[in-house]
Amino acid sequence: MGWPIHRPTGLTHHNPARSCKGYTLVCGTNSNDAVLIDMQGRVVHRWHIDDRRFFTVELLPNGNLLALVAPEHPPAPRTSGSESRFAVDPGGPPEIFNMLGGRGNGLRELDWDGNIVWEYDNPGIHHDFHRLDNGHTVTLEWVEMTKDIEEAVIGGGRQPEQPMPPNMMGDDIIEIDAEGAEVSRINLWRVLKPEDAIICPLENTWEWTHVNSIEQIPDGGLLFSARNVSTIGIVDPPEDDGPGTLRWRFGQPEISHQHHASWQDDSRVLVYDNGMHRLQDLAYSRILSIDPETDEFDVVFQGDPREQFFSAHISGVARLPNDNHLVTEGAAGRLFEVDSQGTVVWEWVSPFQMKQRGDLANWVFRAWRYDADYSGLAGRELNADRHVDFNRLHGLVE
Repeated sequence: MGWPIHRPTGLTHHNPARSCKGYTLVCGTNSNDAVLIDMQGRVVHRWHIDDRRFFTVELLPNGNLLALVAPEHPPAPRTSGSESRFAVDPGGPPEIFNMLGGRGNGLRELDWDGNIVWEYDNPGIHHDFHRLDNGHTVTLEWVEMTKDIEEAVIGGGRQPEQPMPPNMMGDDIIEIDAEGAEVSRINLWRVLKPEDAIICPLENTWEWTHVNSIEQIPDGGLLFSARNVSTIGIVDPPEDDGPGTLRWRFGQPEISHQHHASWQDDSRVLVYDNGMHRLQDLAYSRILSIDPETDEFDVVFQGDPREQFFSAHISGVARLPNDNHLVTEGAAGRLFEVDSQGTVVWEWVSPFQMKQRGDLANWVFRAWRYDADYSGLAGRELNADRHVDFNRLHGLVE
């Protein structure tokens, strides 16, 4: 999808009669700020950090902000030609965590005023997290796979003479308690079968699955999305010391390089199907609702024409209380709400630009909307006038 040179940012469309009212939480990928915006697209609350960068955030029921944070300095610029994405030190290993995409190096919980009330550091975590009802947190960690698994993995590619990491990387799902101690670990690379999770031939072989979302569903299963192998699934934690059990798997050709699989109250799975590298078709994105019992799915939204709606990476979708959907078209920095007829009833384009591998971009990994009576907003001051300078700086008010 192409964008005009002078593309408008901020609120570009709103149909108040058909939108789901509330406050939208958003942060630019690699930004120092996370903000709540009102239905007019104005910042009404802001969290700021100096020594890290936000990758993705959620507002907890107690009003605290839980964030996956990344190193202060952004990844190196893209390389060209046959050069590796890895920063290679002759005689040393590649800086693999810095080059895999979606990198975090810790979790932080901030109170309403931005004070750190909990933190967890781990250089291998990435992409997503999920706070459990018992106060524990589930997140994703890159790990080196064993050679026997690595040699069994199918697909992927590499350029001739391209430096590679010493070991192929896989994903673990880890659970940590309120003190940051690990209480459980699932080796997803032991749960999946290589013949059922083939790396896209246009993706490199330095990692296998590249999981980009994790969520615990009501019965305790863990719902995940793995981009490189175009697979979403539910894994049940092991009862003893085993690797866990794959209960359900859904993938190609229906989805391609998808993001943000989430469980719905009707026991269906909602997913942002990015559509990069589709089999025998052009690239376009769509939103799907899938029945895990039958693998039947409905198309909740797609562009008209199809290619009008597309983000090759990042992105997400959330169902709203009135059954509308808030969509994050991540690479475009575009948030929009669609109703049950597929009509866009609210649209906002992020004005927040950050360096992304050497380029200025307004990427958004994921956004959430909270209605006014959400417990995390109870008693909070949400006032655009308190942030008038910040709003003016980014063109969100005149």
